[in-house]
Amino acid sequence: MLASSSISRFERSAGEIMSLSSESHPKTHSLSPLDGPSQRVRVMAIELGLDESESVLCARSAQAIGISKDVVRGVCIARRALDARRRGRRHLLKFVVHVDLDLAADYRSPALDRAIKSGRARHVEAPARFELDSAERGSRARRVLVVGSGPAGLYAAWTLASNGVGVDLIDRGPGLRERGRAVACFTGTGELDPEANLLFGEGGAGTYSDGKLYTRTQHALEAPILDTLIAAGADPEIAFDARAHVGTDRLHRILPRLRTRLEEMGVRFHFGTRLESLVRSADESGQIVAIQSSAGEIACDAVMLGIGHSARDTIRSLARDGLEVEAKPFQLGLRIEHPQSLIDLGRLGQEADIASLGHAYYAMVAKGSDAIPTVHSFCMCPGGQIVAAVAQPGMLCTNGMSNSKHSSAFGNSGLVVTLGPREFGEGRFAGVEFQEQLEKAFFEAGGADYSVPAQSVPSFLAGRPDRGLPRSSYKMGLSALRVDELLPPDVTEALRAAILRFDRSIPGYAGEQGLLVGIESRSSSPLRIPRDPETRLARGFENVYPIGEGAGYAGGIMSAAIDGARSAWALLRQP
Repeated sequence: MLASSSISRFERSAGEIMSLSSESHPKTHSLSPLDGPSQRVRVMAIELGLDESESVLCARSAQAIGISKDVVRGVCIARRALDARRRGRRHLLKFVVHVDLDLAADYRSPALDRAIKSGRARHVEAPARFELDSAERGSRARRVLVVGSGPAGLYAAWTLASNGVGVDLIDRGPGLRERGRAVACFTGTGELDPEANLLFGEGGAGTYSDGKLYTRTQHALEAPILDTLIAAGADPEIAFDARAHVGTDRLHRILPRLRTRLEEMGVRFHFGTRLESLVRSADESGQIVAIQSSAGEIACDAVMLGIGHSARDTIRSLARDGLEVEAKPFQLGLRIEHPQSLIDLGRLGQEADIASLGHAYYAMVAKGSDAIPTVHSFCMCPGGQIVAAVAQPGMLCTNGMSNSKHSSAFGNSGLVVTLGPREFGEGRFAGVEFQEQLEKAFFEAGGADYSVPAQSVPSFLAGRPDRGLPRSSYKMGLSALRVDELLPPDVTEALRAAILRFDRSIPGYAGEQGLLVGIESRSSSPLRIPRDPETRLARGFENVYPIGEGAGYAGGIMSAAIDGARSAWALLRQP
């Protein structure tokens, strides 16, 4: 099976060795037989030198919370991050590790109580299972239609099927093989297929992205979701790596395996099937009894909407069907690119062993003021490339992606600010219209052939044209333009201030090797579909569940997957 309960992380035989480089999963070291109930305590922020063995973590973690290592029955690396902060001019690199200790269920000590009260440690929530013991019997007899094969849709379908519910999963785009051919054609010729591209098709927009899995969303479902990905071929280190990343190339091997397993669980996939409208019953309940699609009518007992935030035509159609939609703030800006070697040097220092540590990333924030909005980096792709993430002809939007080995010579990131009604106006679709106006302006300015408007960082800062541009990973052509003039003035000024501030952290960030391209406009959705916080039902509907990024409830692969699975739980609890 692809799915397995993550309780197995604490059920390894005595003598198993923990290793950050081991291919075994999970990274657990059992010190004594686990012959009874246990409790798990997570010890936070244990420091580990780059050349230290993980075997020191047991004693070091126990000492940090004041207990004897002899009472520890098992050890597991829960989270590992590289601390690359500079101390003065020096880079004192080290790992910071959260360590899970397995203790007897009845173990108590004043020292442990103090550590938990202080936040130095915390009890770990028991790992979740997709299967729900409290599922209503009636819900298992339903046939649920899931719209969208992105992470929200896939894990909604996985959760439903794990509980014996019949699922039809539709996606307007094609399966992965056909989608890959369409993307290659677009990159090589500039001929865009509006139904098969970097945004639509198997896996959703995340299939052609950096494949990042880290999230601020903390939920017990994260572990079983990661387990399904590992079982399908993801690197086992995603189970604990604080910057967990799959990579576009590996996602292309993982997604077909996930689909095969879902089909074995009874899920029926319908690619090339676009949702066009909702069909209500003729009686007083007004429930949705089917959907009208580009392939015909499909009957269902409930609908889960994981359409993503680029299916603008679909969301407008659903709004005409009575689905409530409201505007929300969203992020907009540019993509910035540098040689990856510049980022490695600035973040890790001259002496860093890139072969063992991997390429450096960054996540930076420049806090704003009343006059200038806050800027933050978004979806930094070390060793990646910039792509045209578009589905609508006549518009341009950029994104970053990278393969699992981060093999490109470039590193790129979004630099975005948050915009609200003050900037884009009132009305539920005002944010969408604001996006479309800018995406159209950038497309036309670049030559209407998917060449991307570009400006060197020094020229952007100085407000001047370029005589030449730095090299770039973008494959469809650069147009040397005044990008600073294509953006709204407030966004330009905020980005200028942020780039100068970021240059203090990464020397050369504001230098001549830096390149800005645009526009980056789809890092978050400008819309939200209101839903009940408990039932997760769309307002005014009895069997429609908005899920994921397009519904305004997630901001990445993992948070969308968790949202889809939790909404499936909500459906299962409905009588």
